[in-house]
Amino acid sequence: MERSALDDYRTSFVANSIVIRSLGDKPISTPAEVEGNTSSPKITERLRFWLLLGGLIGLLLISVMLGVSLGPVDIPIGVVWWIAASETINIFSDITSFELNRWADIEENWTRAQFNIIWLIRFPRVLMGFFVGAGLAVVGATMQALVRNPLADPYILGISSGASVGAVMVLAFGAFAFAGIYAISVGAFFGAILTFLTVFLLARSNGRLHPARLILAGVAVAYFFSGLTSFIILTSDNRELARTVLAWLLGSLAGTNWSELTLPAAALFFGSVYLVLQARGLNALIVGDETAATLGVDLARFRCSLFLVVSLVTGVMVAVSGAIGFVGLMIPHIVRLMVGTDHRRVMPVSIFAGSIFLILFDVVARTAFNPVELPVGVITSLLGGPFFLWLLHRQMKNLRSMQ
Repeated sequence: MERSALDDYRTSFVANSIVIRSLGDKPISTPAEVEGNTSSPKITERLRFWLLLGGLIGLLLISVMLGVSLGPVDIPIGVVWWIAASETINIFSDITSFELNRWADIEENWTRAQFNIIWLIRFPRVLMGFFVGAGLAVVGATMQALVRNPLADPYILGISSGASVGAVMVLAFGAFAFAGIYAISVGAFFGAILTFLTVFLLARSNGRLHPARLILAGVAVAYFFSGLTSFIILTSDNRELARTVLAWLLGSLAGTNWSELTLPAAALFFGSVYLVLQARGLNALIVGDETAATLGVDLARFRCSLFLVVSLVTGVMVAVSGAIGFVGLMIPHIVRLMVGTDHRRVMPVSIFAGSIFLILFDVVARTAFNPVELPVGVITSLLGGPFFLWLLHRQMKNLRSMQ
């Protein structure tokens, strides 16, 4: 009998020695280690990982500087650096009551317009790109392991569709008016959480959470909420509603201010720390439920806790930026090509790779078609479509070679 695609995908993960070696407290020897070379491969692998991580951090800093410097109005990187240094010193002095600016004599060689563009517009936008890109990437890597499906992404549970309903309710009926200018974000977040709870209840059976049922429930709920969004738009008397909702659904970082960064920063920090700490359990889960249970993983509690965390993180990111597609699908696969399938390496590298990806593509979105600025979600989708087809072709090629 021919094996299913899921079984073949699971087998391809098991075949990778990195996954197998990460399951126990004591690493299992590879053929190179059996032949007598016991330390060199391991040290080289670890060194490569840390060099890669250091390189990504450096590339992230370069991406941030480019993201702040480039735009409809280009500003020299030197000016960007001095504005950032001056404001950082001022913030440090305000927090600590230590007048550091007495010791750091920075001459203000920038105009007020440059300061407003750099510090009040672009820096918050770039930081939002960091939080959203990193959050979607680490959640995507987690989801692909949880459901053992290489095509899974943060939106597989229908969270983006639920968030769109929440946003439309705000725009069409004035819901969550108490939140003021943050009403759309609040409505989108509550819509995302409602979607997660609905999918969770539909997928749960006999006290267990089944990945296959979860995916099917997510697809069904996503279609329902998408239809509900379309119904509200078409029956509304607000002629601008469709345009506003479409702009939000495409995903954009435009208009971000400093006050909006607190929630996504907290969601990324606590969510990513928790998910990275679960990397060993994800490695065990990839091999199979039986193996994971043998290794001491409480499958029901493990899956429930991770689905809750990824839903909360995704809900926050969608609420502040809209549904930016393909980041959570592409980045984990690119990262696995660089570091293998061990989630102890995949998770931290995904955080930096996702943030770099979204920051750079946001620069493309606001400069490539100047003076028109495209939502960054349009650019990621244009790239994501061909990548998705390449991924399908690669999976089919792997399956044929394994048969």
